Amino acid sequence: MPRPLYRGFSGGGRGSGGAVHDFFDVSCQAKDFGENGFGHELLTPTAANRNRQNLIFTFLKLSLAVFVVLALSASLYWAISISTFARGNIYHYYRRLQKQVVADLAEIGELSLGIARLKELDFCPPEYENYVPCYNNVSENFDLADPVVPIVYERKCLGDTEKGCLILPPRNYRIPLRWPSGRDFIWKDNVKITGQEFSSGSLTKRMMMEEEHISFRSGSIMVDGVEDYTHQIAEMIGLQNESNFIEAGIRTVLDIGCGFGSFGAHLFSKQLLTMCIANYEASGSQVQITLERGIPAMIGSFSSRQLPYPSLSFDMLHCARCEVEWEKNDGIFLVEVDRLLRPGGYFVWTSQMNTHRSQRDKENQKKWSIIRDFAENLCWDMLSQQDETIVWKKTSRRKCYSSKKAGPEICGRSHDAESPYYQPLNPCITGMRSQRWIPIENRTPWPSRARLSSTELDIYGLHPEDFAEDAASWNMVIHNYWSLLSPLIFSDHPKRPGDEEPSPPFNMLRNVLDMNAHFGGFNAALLDAGKSAWVMNVVPTNGPNYLPLIFDRGFIGVQHDWCEAFPTYPRTYDMVHAEGLLSLEARQKQRCSMLDIFLEIDRILRPEGWVIIRDTAHLVETARTVTAQLKWDARLMAFASSSDDKLLVCQKPFFRKQQ
Repeated sequence: MPRPLYRGFSGGGRGSGGAVHDFFDVSCQAKDFGENGFGHELLTPTAANRNRQNLIFTFLKLSLAVFVVLALSASLYWAISISTFARGNIYHYYRRLQKQVVADLAEIGELSLGIARLKELDFCPPEYENYVPCYNNVSENFDLADPVVPIVYERKCLGDTEKGCLILPPRNYRIPLRWPSGRDFIWKDNVKITGQEFSSGSLTKRMMMEEEHISFRSGSIMVDGVEDYTHQIAEMIGLQNESNFIEAGIRTVLDIGCGFGSFGAHLFSKQLLTMCIANYEASGSQVQITLERGIPAMIGSFSSRQLPYPSLSFDMLHCARCEVEWEKNDGIFLVEVDRLLRPGGYFVWTSQMNTHRSQRDKENQKKWSIIRDFAENLCWDMLSQQDETIVWKKTSRRKCYSSKKAGPEICGRSHDAESPYYQPLNPCITGMRSQRWIPIENRTPWPSRARLSSTELDIYGLHPEDFAEDAASWNMVIHNYWSLLSPLIFSDHPKRPGDEEPSPPFNMLRNVLDMNAHFGGFNAALLDAGKSAWVMNVVPTNGPNYLPLIFDRGFIGVQHDWCEAFPTYPRTYDMVHAEGLLSLEARQKQRCSMLDIFLEIDRILRPEGWVIIRDTAHLVETARTVTAQLKWDARLMAFASSSDDKLLVCQKPFFRKQQ
């Protein structure tokens, strides 16, 4: 059990008595000038001393002259180089040089100051309130955008667009209601929303605006509508009702253009785990509102790149008026659906274009014919069509693809389908050669699926004993974490701003992000402990890729480069966990600083949210100095064992926006 060492408040900190190690484990060693012939007093006559001094002065003068000549030559070469560079290149390299100088100065400052208090960061301007790097340009005036023609934002991460400041919540922000109340009611001022969002009649995009909150449980219209819809899908698959989804091998669902998450919220009660994806939206974001409700979601779209999930990951893909034009680009979006679906998985498509009345239009009839024929060439069987909804089932027979005379080709062996981190969309079929080609009806049903069989573990080169040991270790860790956090989470300190306090327990955890998920053990241990939390399991792109294993266990997750912004909105997670991530990043030199990563954590963490970091002692101690810059409350703890690891537990304070 870890034992507390000390606590620092809002940027304070005590010295550790040792040298500070920076993020890349850079060490400075003083040179022994005596060994180089300087610094020793020589017992020689006076004249000899004068001659030696004159010789030294002459040598120094010559050295200075050579240095000046070299400097002038370098300046001339630099000037000539500038004249031959394009203006864009000059700006690009200037920005890189500027960032490097700032990083070097910060590094020198840390080394010289030790663990003394560093300068706290300032708060961002008001326009950064809903800032999403890689998508959002805060200089744009979104209020003037045409709501009829939405802007499609492509993911584009540029290092020089980051701003080193702390994002404040909206003026009237309130801590979200704890689960399950927060599933049906969210505070109106916590999300950026306008009247435009109420024009949609989509089943999964209905809500009622009330005085202080938004309700997703408007009598029988909302709840019964989704319940009837999911019941209809179950019957179309051949099941008695939606409670039989688990028995049919369905556990993980990808909801494309998910509205505000009502479909996933309902399926959660049936033990299904739904990942919502939608385009970046400046206002009324489907992803932001869904996460505010405590439902898994992230920014993602069927545009030009593959989604950052491995092949054969989801048991069902769902699209209810998701505005994806499936007939475009030679059916490449349907190929991406096929890549993500497991053998025997289901694609559910609900669209007004599917109705008999709509297909009287020749243009719609042509589009439907293209989609139907392409689905057939993908070896999908159309199970049923009712009203606007069509259900296809992906084949479980590999030979079907090779026997087809038309349709997409099969990808070559060199294609890496397990690491598709924002790679361009691929027009060929993947996954057929994978050992993970297991029909969903042949997989162990949930919740036993989380433990994986020895045959499934053998795919990843893991022994059942090692896997069981990892699970037991995480169960103990979760017990210790919860024992540590419970007095803090369930206490009445710190008080939230405002007159009214919600009923205890305060600050219940729902949305959890694991920055370095390994086998998904942290997720599994939370479930075993009976916690009503879901986990976004993140597998760093610069580490071992166990994301396919995580999906095979019935969890959800994503690949991500932590030197880039995570595809979500500010204030969307209650807890961020990172075990071994700092060591992983420390081995990748000259990528990004620890402060960059912690700024991203601060952006996506809710006020009063928690951060748990476990890593080697010197990296955790350095991380604590960074948390002081972020104004977090932090506790550093050591372990009773001989392990070199330390634990850092932090809470992000609730800073109110200035009135």
